[in-house]
Amino acid sequence: IHWGLFSGLGHGEWVMNNRNITRNNYARLQPAFMPVNFDAAKWVAAAKSAGMKYIVFVTRHHDGFSNWDTKHSDWKITKTPFGKDVLKLLAEECRKQGMQLGLYYSLLDWYRDDYPYETGRTGKGSGRTAKSNYASYLQFMKDQLTELLTNYGPIMSIWLDGHWDQTNVEGSTNRESRLDWKYDELYSLIHRLQPACLIGNNHHLSPFPGEDFQMFEKDLPGQNKSGFNFQESSDVLPLETCETMNTSWGYNITDTHYKSTRDLVHYIVNAAARNTNFLLNIGPMGDGSVQPEFTDTLKAIGQWMAQNGETIYGTRGNVIKPQEWGVVTAKDKSLFVHVLKDPGADHLFLPGLTQKINGAKMFNGKRVLRFRQQPEGLFVYTGRLTNPGVDTIIELT
Repeated sequence: IHWGLFSGLGHGEWVMNNRNITRNNYARLQPAFMPVNFDAAKWVAAAKSAGMKYIVFVTRHHDGFSNWDTKHSDWKITKTPFGKDVLKLLAEECRKQGMQLGLYYSLLDWYRDDYPYETGRTGKGSGRTAKSNYASYLQFMKDQLTELLTNYGPIMSIWLDGHWDQTNVEGSTNRESRLDWKYDELYSLIHRLQPACLIGNNHHLSPFPGEDFQMFEKDLPGQNKSGFNFQESSDVLPLETCETMNTSWGYNITDTHYKSTRDLVHYIVNAAARNTNFLLNIGPMGDGSVQPEFTDTLKAIGQWMAQNGETIYGTRGNVIKPQEWGVVTAKDKSLFVHVLKDPGADHLFLPGLTQKINGAKMFNGKRVLRFRQQPEGLFVYTGRLTNPGVDTIIELT
C-alpha cells in the first residue's frame, strides 16, 4: 500500500523528485493533509477480498514522511490536521481480520539534511545545502525501526528500498554502493527486536548476508522487462515479486492503464510456478479511499482464488520449465497444469516430467483426460483449447 502526502497531489509517489519540488514547498502539504475517508478496515477487507494473506504498508517513502507517530521527527502524519497514527489503526485491523503485516521502509530520504544526498542520484531538486551526516542518519533509521518493531505488534517483514540511489543505474558494470549503509547493524537490530521478521531489500542485486527473502520489482524471477532485474534468482531464499494494478505505485490521477483480472491472475499463476509470492500494490487516493477500478478487480481476483486457490496456496513451482502455453504448480502428490493460452494442438506436452502419473482430469470438472507417459515427458490429450479462458486447469495425480 503506497500512501502518504504525495497521494493528495495525484501524480505518484515520486512527484517530489519528478517535479523538482523543494523541501520547503513540499512541506506545505503537511498542514493540508486531511484524508477524511481513510478506513483501515476497508483497506484490509480489500486485501482479504482478493485472497491475500499479508499486507506491506509504506511507513515512510522517499519523501521521508512518516505514516506513524514517530518520536524522532515532526515530519509525520500525527502532525497533520488528520492527526491519527495510521499504522496503529492498520496494525489493529490486520490483527482483527487475520492478516499478516509487513512494513516498507525507505532507506533514502529527499527531505532530511543528514541523508547523504550529495552522492545520491535522486532528490536533486530538494534545495538542501547543509552537509550530510550518515552517522546521524543511521541512528535515526535505527530509532525509527526500533519504534516500528516494538510498538505495533508482530511484523512479518521489513521491506527496504532505496539502496539503488547510491549506485550506478541498473545494468551498469559497476553497481557498488557509494555509501556503506552498515546493513550488518540494521539487520542485526531488526532480527534482535523481532527474530521472526523477514528482511528484504529492493536493491536490484543478488541478496546480501542477513537478508531473508529476495524481491523482484515488476518482473518474475528470470525476467527483466522492467530494466531493474539483472540479478540471478536465489535458489536458497524465498522469492517475491511486486507489481502495480495500473503502472503507478502511488495514486496517479492520469494513469488509467489498468491491468485486467486476467492479466493479474496470470501473474499470480506464473509467480507460483516459479516458487514466488506475489505482492500486488494499491495506491489509495488522497482522501484515503481506494478507487473502484482497484476494488472491483481485487474482488474478481478473489472470486477466482476462491475457486482455484488450491492450485496456488502452499504449492511449489519449478516442476517443469514454463511453456508457451502455461505453467505447472505442485502440492502434495498432485500437479496442477495451468493452460493460459492456446497450445496450438489437441494435446499438451510436459517435457522432462518423470513423476509417475496415474490420472488426469479437468480441475473444475469431472472430465477425465487421456495421457501418455514417455521417457521424454508427458502427453495430455485435452482436445483443442482455442479459448482456455483466464486459466484452464488440469489436475494430474
